[in-house]
Amino acid sequence: MKKKKELPLLEKVVITDIAAEGKAIVKIDDLVVFTQFAVPGDVVDIQIFKKKRNFLEGRVVKFHEYSKQRVDAPCEHFGTCGGCKWQILPYELQTAFKQKQVEDNLTRIGKIELPEIQPIIGSEEIYFYRNKLEFTFSNRKWLTSPPEGDLGGLNGVGFHVQGMFDKVLDINKCWLQDDISNQIRNEIRRYAFANNLTFFDLRAQEGFLRTLIIRNTTIGELMVTVVFFYEDKELINNLLTHIQQTFPQITSLLYVVNSKANDTITDQKINIFYGKDHIFEEMEDLRFKIGVKSFYQTNSRQAYELYKIVRNFAQLTPQMLVYDLYTGTGTIANFVAKNAKKVIGIEYVPEAIEDAKENSKINGIENTLFFAGDMKDVLSRSFIEQYGKPDVIITDPPRAGMHDDVIKQILFCEPQKIVYVSCNSATQARDIQLLDEKYKVLAVQPVDMFPHTHHVENVVLLARR
Repeated sequence: MKKKKELPLLEKVVITDIAAEGKAIVKIDDLVVFTQFAVPGDVVDIQIFKKKRNFLEGRVVKFHEYSKQRVDAPCEHFGTCGGCKWQILPYELQTAFKQKQVEDNLTRIGKIELPEIQPIIGSEEIYFYRNKLEFTFSNRKWLTSPPEGDLGGLNGVGFHVQGMFDKVLDINKCWLQDDISNQIRNEIRRYAFANNLTFFDLRAQEGFLRTLIIRNTTIGELMVTVVFFYEDKELINNLLTHIQQTFPQITSLLYVVNSKANDTITDQKINIFYGKDHIFEEMEDLRFKIGVKSFYQTNSRQAYELYKIVRNFAQLTPQMLVYDLYTGTGTIANFVAKNAKKVIGIEYVPEAIEDAKENSKINGIENTLFFAGDMKDVLSRSFIEQYGKPDVIITDPPRAGMHDDVIKQILFCEPQKIVYVSCNSATQARDIQLLDEKYKVLAVQPVDMFPHTHHVENVVLLARR
């Protein structure tokens, strides 16, 4: 048998920088080493576990000296949980690295003429800023220490451990969502232990409790959805009654019975136990209806800042036709509609388009049209000829960016302006380079939507040459 090659241990190396995807960097001559949970200035030992031609990947196994830039992570689950990897970085450094990431991507990949990039807009709330979290029940809890007694045994409810599809880290306190989320999750766990409710076994496809989804809004509405693997009316009724009585602030208490192999509930029936099947979020004079399956930006307050930038960049007038590409549930489309003659939104997910139409109806907006389908198929020459060439295009594609055919159609439309919102400035830079033949970048505004992660939104304004 071929002997497995031993990978080296790098001793007393200095973390020098932060790379794309939020990984820490060590440079040894021309070799780059990537690791996690470290800060520039840390002196560490790194055990290499992956060797590539141009780089190595490793994990920190010992700290010899801590960086002066490092701060203590408040979360007790830091380093084990896969999220919030930058809690050890002061927030001003986090935003500085995000700014640099945007500048590097637009310069290195875009290779186009750029104006001065505006300073990143940070989030006022850096903890408890999310409006939605989903927790998984599992009978295969990730053990960070031996289980004490029989209380729960290997049952846990929390987040999947990175790289372990069937392991869940049992969460005591998460710093991402309002603390009511922690209280509800921990009380359901306590009740489940006390009443011998079984936790889901992903491998064996058995167990009662499956997932828990909690959504809240800035106006105080609270939705709790419990997903069960099979229907037992008495057990479901007893648990949900207990939740309702313990947490009277819940405005929508829902449940789903999902007996499929996977956790997705997009094709499952939503059952109302108490309240309505939706909650509302407000933004200026608009109300947005949010169901358990709806997409809504997960940082509500910072989403408002993002949309204000989009509206400011677009500079719409009552004579303008707007195309809102990848419109989602039509949040941006409805937000800018009062400033335009008409807004046409296009989105791949039919359910999202129904939400977009409903939100227009709720707000008395009559100058929006929404269409569902693959963007490159819907945005055709015949579609443009039927509805007219837009004066402004707003586009907010997924991380992969826009399909080449979509870019060709945008170039055919020749709008006066393009406002390009992106959660991935690398693919945004690639797309902007393709638009460069007809469009010049006038403004760039990064926005931090997700503190303590490497993710950053970026808004670019392009004008026809």
